[in-house]
Amino acid sequence: MTYFAKHPRPDALRSLSDVQHRPFWLDDPDQPEPCAPLISFTMADLVVIGAGFTGLWAALLAKEANPTRDVVLIESDEVATGASGRNGGFVSASLTHGFHNALQRWPKEVSVLTSMGHKNLYEIAETVSRRKIDCDLTRSGELIVALEPYQTDELRGVPHKAAVYGERVEWLDRDQTRRLVNSPTYLGALFDPMVFMLNPARLAWGLRQACLDLGVRLYEHSPVKSLDEEDGVILVRTPHGQIRAAQVALATNAFPPLLKRLSYYVVPVYDYVLVTEPLTASQRDSIGWKGRQGVGDAGNQFHYYRTTLDGRILWGGYDAIYHWNNSFSAHWENNPESFGRLAEHFFQTFPQLDGLRFTHAWGGAIDTSSRFSVFWGTAHHGCTAYALGYTGLGVGASRFGAQVILDLLDGIPTERTKLEMVRTKPIPFPPEPFRSAVINLTRRSLDWADQNEGRRNLWLRMLDAMGLGFDS
Repeated sequence: MTYFAKHPRPDALRSLSDVQHRPFWLDDPDQPEPCAPLISFTMADLVVIGAGFTGLWAALLAKEANPTRDVVLIESDEVATGASGRNGGFVSASLTHGFHNALQRWPKEVSVLTSMGHKNLYEIAETVSRRKIDCDLTRSGELIVALEPYQTDELRGVPHKAAVYGERVEWLDRDQTRRLVNSPTYLGALFDPMVFMLNPARLAWGLRQACLDLGVRLYEHSPVKSLDEEDGVILVRTPHGQIRAAQVALATNAFPPLLKRLSYYVVPVYDYVLVTEPLTASQRDSIGWKGRQGVGDAGNQFHYYRTTLDGRILWGGYDAIYHWNNSFSAHWENNPESFGRLAEHFFQTFPQLDGLRFTHAWGGAIDTSSRFSVFWGTAHHGCTAYALGYTGLGVGASRFGAQVILDLLDGIPTERTKLEMVRTKPIPFPPEPFRSAVINLTRRSLDWADQNEGRRNLWLRMLDAMGLGFDS
């Protein structure tokens, strides 16, 4: 049995002694100089609030569809400093946080959602190529590795079930898996070819430049303080400026929402990541991993990991920490306890890399909804539309999310807006103190399941019955 230790050994802690508390992707001399903040009054056809992936795609797609549309993109910090520059760089075709989540929640739409997801993934790659975005896009696929016998039993049957809906995944036995990536903990894996790897900050910066090239006006270091409807238009106010807009696309994700009611549908959950120093040739030979596949394990509290262009390993996940009353703060991005636990789990997975050191450690908030996937809605009599709640799988799905926002703003019925997934919302989270109690009880129950062959206790079975179950 593979049991991940809760407390790190001294040698794991030593591997963190020189770590920088900074996202690896942002430690890049090519990070662009920020645009000036908004310091005056202006007008626009469309204001996009939030220059993460959803906002960048919304601005770019709006401008590509109608070059005469006056689009303003506004960001409280700088492009890629939020979740878009802090994630693992996995670009999944799934729009629904995985096949099983789609099958549980929208069984009649799984085939069309699968088809749309594949199309969306290829269109991301096409944009990267056409716009000449240097983001190390690699069509490597992803391995979901089984670490326990019960996980092999569960995963082995997925390819047949998924093929019915157009999802092509392959089961690999232990030896096949270890020939790709060599860890003594692996018992087998599902291989999903419809997951690409890339440098997420460089994708964001490339989309930023594409927006600027098309005439999108970008204001950085311009936090929006209020969003109000007056006489059929939307007033967007920042500390030193104001925009009068016909339409607003709200793309703030895990940040405290400008529409108060959205705080009932999404919670910020903090996730943590480490990156190693570059591996030597002998270290790389000891683990194989020549194909640069993404890897995730099949536990409820799972790790995700991948290699970088310069031969490092990014290692993240496992802990997912919620703080009282949707607390959102840079203070939560540094968590020595989580970093130590991640380091210990890394060396349990790759004992042959003992002595390797970590150079970067960081955390960030994931916009988590109770259905574990994006949802949409409108406000201000249809003049504002939003998308949020990706729950950690938004690098690819954010482009689709942006397309739906634009459909909703333009009032155009499309194949996308007809989806039940688009027309419905997740079950809201309860207010405090019940919110913290529910989230933390669920987290403890998932941990118990991981230690007990995946058996789901009474609480998890009740959530499953309510359509709130979570198994990855």
